[in-house]
Amino acid sequence: MPSDAVLYQAAALCLTYPDDDFRARLPLLREAAPQLREFTDHAAVTDAQELAAHYVQVFDPTGRHGLYLSRWRDGDTRRPRMPPARFEDLYREHGLESSGEELPDFLPAVLEFAARTGNLDLLVEHRDGLEHLRSRLTDRGTPYASVLDAVCATLPPGTAGDR
Repeated sequence: MPSDAVLYQAAALCLTYPDDDFRARLPLLREAAPQLREFTDHAAVTDAQELAAHYVQVFDPTGRHGLYLSRWRDGDTRRPRMPPARFEDLYREHGLESSGEELPDFLPAVLEFAARTGNLDLLVEHRDGLEHLRSRLTDRGTPYASVLDAVCATLPPGTAGDR
């Protein structure tokens, strides 16, 4: 298990829709992953409906900030693509299946996979896309950028040509 497993699990929860369960977990997330305190502190003081509306606005799957990694592979966020079988294959190799609620390339699912298995291959393979998403979130001024900041800080540098 990687030393950053708790961070990856906490980041996965921060990047999912902020429902009542998420709000109930905020104190635990804040304590367990200090790297995410900027976001968890913001979420704790933001009205639940406002936070939910902001999430939907920021992570609209048809927009510029989608959480599906296969859309970031080539930097093209305009058209949905089937996620590569690589995600499903790697999950199965580790005895896991995607839930079916989201596509297997959904960033929170990939973060949870990394947390549970210690396998960072998918995060490393998509490092440049994560940086691109992080940059767009930063430009937008959303607190979600700090979650990507924390995740990207744990990964080896990507290739500068893909940014």
